[in-house]
Amino acid sequence: MELRQLEHFVAVAEERHFTRAARRLHIVQSGLSASIRLLERELGGELFVRSTRRVELTEAGHALLAEARLVLGAAAAARDAVASVQGLLRGRLRIGILQSMGLLRLPELLADLHSHHPGVEIQMTQAPSAALADHIREGRFDLAFVSLPTRPEGLEMIPLVDVPMELACDTRHRFADRQGVRLAELTGETFVDFPPDWGGRMTVDSAFATEGLQRRVMFEVGDGPMLLDLVAQGLGVAIVPTSLARRPAGVRYVPLRGARPVFRISAVTSRQGASNPAAKVLLDLVLARMTEASDPLVDVRE
Repeated sequence: MELRQLEHFVAVAEERHFTRAARRLHIVQSGLSASIRLLERELGGELFVRSTRRVELTEAGHALLAEARLVLGAAAAARDAVASVQGLLRGRLRIGILQSMGLLRLPELLADLHSHHPGVEIQMTQAPSAALADHIREGRFDLAFVSLPTRPEGLEMIPLVDVPMELACDTRHRFADRQGVRLAELTGETFVDFPPDWGGRMTVDSAFATEGLQRRVMFEVGDGPMLLDLVAQGLGVAIVPTSLARRPAGVRYVPLRGARPVFRISAVTSRQGASNPAAKVLLDLVLARMTEASDPLVDVRE
């Protein structure tokens, strides 16, 4: 079994189509098909169920996919490690990010990394925190920035910053003029929130569960502006980080009293840490930025 065959297999598995995979790999389709057939013979089982329109992974294919990604990631890390020793930082840096990244000012740090190391190809994907952790575990990302209430199993999590959360309600709401509100007072409210696998949602759900409280989430949206627009129209309340950038005029923010959720942004890597040299450089830049931060609303983690 060769690395080249694993690269071919992963491309077909991700594209679910031989023609698209061949185009992605810049090889002819007949050569790709031959490579996959040879890999199946070597492993003693079919990896794909083929049809005229697309291909699907068999059970054996699903089992191989996670391992193939890890092997290819380790090989890339080995090449990058040798290059970094020679002072030639290059290769690919695969990053996963959550939605609320303003405090880290990540675009500036990526621009800094790119200017000093133009040989590094940066690939970035935005996704829910739970999915980002899964991608790190599967070897699809080198580094991810997430907000999770607990450390993901089998991964290393480095806390970066804690952001308090507060109640967002419309200006006509009964709590709009309050100086503070407790979670127990919110159990009868209709909530607007993010989907269940988003970091902020998991943090709030965990806070209510810890207090033995239930809440009713009737609106689930995938972006902050829509969430706040729904709140501004009086369709529900939300619990959001104090650092949320957009604050429309029709929304009032009320501090939470007593036990309150905290939106923690962390960096996540494999259990062995960031093996990709470029990921280590970026993480060092982020940690340096957090050390310099002076925002009184947030708590920079040591």
